[in-house]
Amino acid sequence: MNEYTTHIKSKINWFDFDLKELWRYRDLIFLFVKRNYNTRYKQTILGPLWLILNPLITVMLYVFVFGNIAGLATDGSPQFAFYLCSNAIWTYFATCITETSNTFTANTAIMGKVYFPRLVMPVSSVITGFLDLMIQVVMLSAVIIFYLCTGTQIHITSALLLVPVLIIQTALLGLGCGIIIAACTTKYRDLVVVVSFGIQLWLYASPVVYTSTMIPANLYNIYMCNPMAPIITVWRYSILGTGEFPALHWGISWIITVLVLFLGVMLFNRIEKTFMDTV
Repeated sequence: MNEYTTHIKSKINWFDFDLKELWRYRDLIFLFVKRNYNTRYKQTILGPLWLILNPLITVMLYVFVFGNIAGLATDGSPQFAFYLCSNAIWTYFATCITETSNTFTANTAIMGKVYFPRLVMPVSSVITGFLDLMIQVVMLSAVIIFYLCTGTQIHITSALLLVPVLIIQTALLGLGCGIIIAACTTKYRDLVVVVSFGIQLWLYASPVVYTSTMIPANLYNIYMCNPMAPIITVWRYSILGTGEFPALHWGISWIITVLVLFLGVMLFNRIEKTFMDTV
C-alpha cells in the first residue's frame, strides 16, 4: 500500500502580501485609529488639548534656546513660524516611527486570537499621526495669517501645492522605517530603547532647528542623503516661501523612501507569520 504524508505549513514568501485584503479591512483600520486616541487620552485632565499644548511648548523652547540664545538664522522667516513649521512635519515623522515600531510587542494579545492583515495596525498608527499633524497645520495657518495681518513678510507661492505630496512622502518613510524596526524588535528588544535615542539624534541631523544653508558646501551632498533633510527643506519652502528648493536631492529622497518602504513591507510580511514564536 502507498503511504501519503501531508505537510501543512504557512506560506512564507518575501513578496506574499495582498494590498486588496488590506483595503477590505479599512473599517478595522479606523477602529484602531479610534482606539489609539481613546487609550492615549484616557484618564487625562486636559485630554486632546495636549495636541495643542505639546507643539506650543516645544516651539517656545526652540525659539528661546535656538533662536534667542544660539541666534540661529531662520532665512528671514519669523522665528515662531519657522520652528512651528519644522516641528509639525518632524513630529509627524517621529510619531510614525515610534508608534509603528511597537506594533508587534504592543498588540501581541490581539494578534494571537484573531486573524487580520497585520499591516492594519502600523497603517492605523500613521493615520493617527496624520490627524495630529492636521491640528498643527491649522495652528501654523493661524500663525501665518496673524503675521500677514501685522505686515510681516511671508511669501506664499504656488509651491504650497506640494504640501500634500510632502505629507504622503513623510508618512511612507515613517511607515517604512517603523515596520523595519517593528520586525526587528520581535527578537531584539533592545531596539525599543535605541529607537527613542536614535530619533533624537536624527532630529539634530535634520534641518529642524536650523536651515540647510548652514551646512558647509563640502558636506552638503552627504548631508542631503538624509531623506528627511530635503523633505523639511522643501516643506518650509512650500509653506513659508523661504530657503532653497533642492529638487535633485528631493528626488533622491523619494527613491530612498520607496526603497525603505518596500524593504519594510517585505520584512514585515516575512516576520509577521512567525513572530508569535519569538515575541
